[in-house]
Amino acid sequence: MTLFEDLKWRGLIKDYTSPEIEEKLNQGGMTFYIGTDPTADSMHLGHLSSFLISKRLKDAGHNPILLIGGATGRIGDPKPTEERSMKSIEEIEKNVEGLTKQAKDLFGFEVVNNYDWIKKLDVVTFLRDYGKYFNINYMLDKDIIRRRLDTGISFTEFTYMILQALDFLHLFKTKNCTLQVAGSDQWGNITAGVDLIRKVTGEEAYAFTMPLITDATGKKFGKSEGNALWLDKKKTSSYEIYQFLLNTEDSMVETYLKAYTFLSKEQIEDLVKKHNVEPHLRIGQKALAEEIITFLHGQEEYEKAVKISEALFSGNIKELSLNELEIGFRDVPHYDLTEGGNLVDILVTSGIATSKREAREFVGNGSIRINGEKVEDLNFEITKDTAIEGKIVVIRKGKKSYTLLRFL
Repeated sequence: MTLFEDLKWRGLIKDYTSPEIEEKLNQGGMTFYIGTDPTADSMHLGHLSSFLISKRLKDAGHNPILLIGGATGRIGDPKPTEERSMKSIEEIEKNVEGLTKQAKDLFGFEVVNNYDWIKKLDVVTFLRDYGKYFNINYMLDKDIIRRRLDTGISFTEFTYMILQALDFLHLFKTKNCTLQVAGSDQWGNITAGVDLIRKVTGEEAYAFTMPLITDATGKKFGKSEGNALWLDKKKTSSYEIYQFLLNTEDSMVETYLKAYTFLSKEQIEDLVKKHNVEPHLRIGQKALAEEIITFLHGQEEYEKAVKISEALFSGNIKELSLNELEIGFRDVPHYDLTEGGNLVDILVTSGIATSKREAREFVGNGSIRINGEKVEDLNFEITKDTAIEGKIVVIRKGKKSYTLLRFL
C-alpha cells in the first residue's frame, strides 16, 4: 500500500489542491508544514490525529516543519459564529513556549514561530507586498468568511487568511516548503497560500486537508464536557485519557484506530473483527488507549493508568499509592481534615450525609466503605492511622459516590 493509499484508507485525506499530490506524497522528499495557534500552552487530543500526520509523512521520507502561530494567535482565526476574544500578549508568549517544547518533545521535528517574520512587517509593506494579491470578492467567497457576513467580522479577523498565506509563502521561499497540511476547516486559508505562492513566484505549491475527527454525535473528539483532554500529563493524566478512550462509542472504534494509531491495516482489521464479536470486552477501546497513551507518555504511564482503573473498578483502593489515588480521584469531591474524628460526624461535616440521622443510616445499612472496606460500626474513628500513607482516606457511599478526605 502506498502512502497516499494508506492515508486515504485511514480517512486522513479530505480535499487536495492538485491530483499531482498523490504521486508527490508517494515519492517522498517534500518539505511540508502543519501549524497551530497558541490558544493554550498544550495541544489536546483533538489536535493529535492532525499532528500524527507529520510522523506518517516523516516516516515516508518527507521533511516536516511544525509552525506555532505566535503572530496569527495575536489575531485569531475566524470562528464560524462570532469574534474571538483577544488573549494577552503575555499569555500568548507563555503558550508559544509551552507548545514549542511539547512539539519538540513529542515529535522531535523542526518548530518555527511565524511571529519571527511577521513582526518585521510594517503596515505599508504588508498592504503593498501582500494585500494587493488578495481580491476582496475572492476572500468573501471563502466559506468561513461567508458564514460570518450576517453576524459581522472585524477587519482584524478578515486579514487572518492573508497572514496564513504569507506563512506558506515565507516557508516556500526560505525552506523550500511546497506542501501545507491542515484540518478541513482551514481549506480556505491554505488554498489562499497556494494561490499567493503562484501569483508571487509563478511556481506551484500543494496542500491537502484532513477531516475533523468527531465522536458519534458530531462533537469534536477529545472534548469532555466542554473541557479539552490535554496532551500534557500535568494537565490531563494518562488515567483520565484512558478512561475517556475506554468509553469510546463502539461505532467509532475503527475510525479512531485508523486515525490515531500506527497499527497496520491487518492489525486494525483483526482488532475490529474481535471487537465486533465481543464488544463488551472493549478490545478496540483498550488497544486505542494503549497506542495513544504509550505514544504520548510511555509504557509506564499506560500501565499505571490500567492499574488505577482496575483497582478502582474492583474497589481494591489499598493497592494504589498516594500519587495514584490522587490521580484516580482528581475529579471527586475533596474535604480537608485538620484532625480525626467520629465517622458519623465526618460524614456530615464533609457533606456526604445531610444529617447525623442520615449518616447513621448509611453506616448501619452497609453503604459506607473506607479505603475499600465496608464499615458498619457507628463508633468508627477516622484518624491518620486510618489514612493511606497517613494522608488520604477514601470514602465510598453506595456504588459510585466517592469523597476524598485529606489530612492537612
